[in-house]
Amino acid sequence: MSESSLSTAAEAAPPPSRARIFAPFEWVVALRYVRARRANGVVSVIAGFSFLGITLGVATLIVVMSVMNGFHKELMDKIVGIDGHAFVQAAERPLTDWAQVTAQMQRLPGAKLVIPMVEGAAGISSPYGQSGALVRGMREQDILRLPGMAGNVKDGTLDGFDAAGGVAIGQRLAETLGIRVGDSISLLIAKGASTPFGVAPRIKAYPVVAVFQIGMSEYDRVFVYMPLAESQLFFNRENEVTVIEAFLDDPEAVDKLRSDVEATIERPLILTDWRQRNKTFFEALQVEKNVLFIILTLIVLVAAFNIISGLTMLTKDKISDIAILRTMGATRGSVLRIFLIIGASIGIAGDIAGFLLGLGLATNLDAIRLALNKLMHANLFPAELYFLSRLPSIVDPREVTLVVTMTLVLAILASVYPAWKAASLDPIDALRHE
Repeated sequence: MSESSLSTAAEAAPPPSRARIFAPFEWVVALRYVRARRANGVVSVIAGFSFLGITLGVATLIVVMSVMNGFHKELMDKIVGIDGHAFVQAAERPLTDWAQVTAQMQRLPGAKLVIPMVEGAAGISSPYGQSGALVRGMREQDILRLPGMAGNVKDGTLDGFDAAGGVAIGQRLAETLGIRVGDSISLLIAKGASTPFGVAPRIKAYPVVAVFQIGMSEYDRVFVYMPLAESQLFFNRENEVTVIEAFLDDPEAVDKLRSDVEATIERPLILTDWRQRNKTFFEALQVEKNVLFIILTLIVLVAAFNIISGLTMLTKDKISDIAILRTMGATRGSVLRIFLIIGASIGIAGDIAGFLLGLGLATNLDAIRLALNKLMHANLFPAELYFLSRLPSIVDPREVTLVVTMTLVLAILASVYPAWKAASLDPIDALRHE
């Protein structure tokens, strides 16, 4: 076609009409290009990889964020459910007035449960094994109300705990020692009774009256509970306790409890809370979550760059089509919107597919793990390494919305430059080069 004829065709073209934004013909042309298979196989492959990358990126982000939320919630429930929110220890003199201090703390606003106890490390053994243990002495009325213990006794009973004179141990510790309810264990501490030859170790046998499973392997493998009066005798803590734990209605209200304790209880005390005891652990968990979010977002970024590559190649492949559309009266804005629709449709399709895939995986993660364990005859989530006996997953709607929105925005932004380049093509120059 000669240059004069091109100029004549361009001049003869009807002026562009004032079509509304994203007119039907723009959608028809865009979706036709998206569905095209024969024109350029490379473009289709790049679009396919873009779709797959966005799908996997969104799904992976949803699953990972859900797992991290589950870890945080489960560990918080287990740690705080068994350890309490605030801890009062003696300063200057022993806590022999623990009954009075406990009653005063129980009356404070926001205090749900206040538990006096004796805590100490000991060696524990049976005829079949031995291990270390953290022994806690509690009253029966307190251990029955302990949040982490309620409903978690798997064998035996805690009813009549004080009178039974026995101990309750964790499931994993019972497995290590090879014992069950009714068997006896021996507890050993280095500082026992004083003799003319020095302090002698103390060893004493106790029957196992209950086996519990908190669900956090570290606790199930270490904790041993015994009656408070018996623990005072065993650890030489006559009429005293080593710590008073407080469970609050609101775990974040520990600062108010601290000020109330200082104003109410007129004796020297050291008060710490769950944030201080577990600060490093939960901060590390949050940092890990943020780092994983940033790393996995790179998957979506790579997929977005694939959209740029695909649209750029599609623009070069459709130069003549663009020139014809422009000659027929399509505006630069129409061409821009056509290519925006192409890039956005890939992003939206990948976003929706990733959302559905991620949601399906996140809500059935532990069932999938169990199925894979059975299929592969392996343990993909060992409790002794990850502290929890199951793989937790909690889907946060706000995080899912953030991931889906972020991916959609990236897909649209990735489509802007190649769409602008396509709209900038001059129809005369495009057809001349054809």
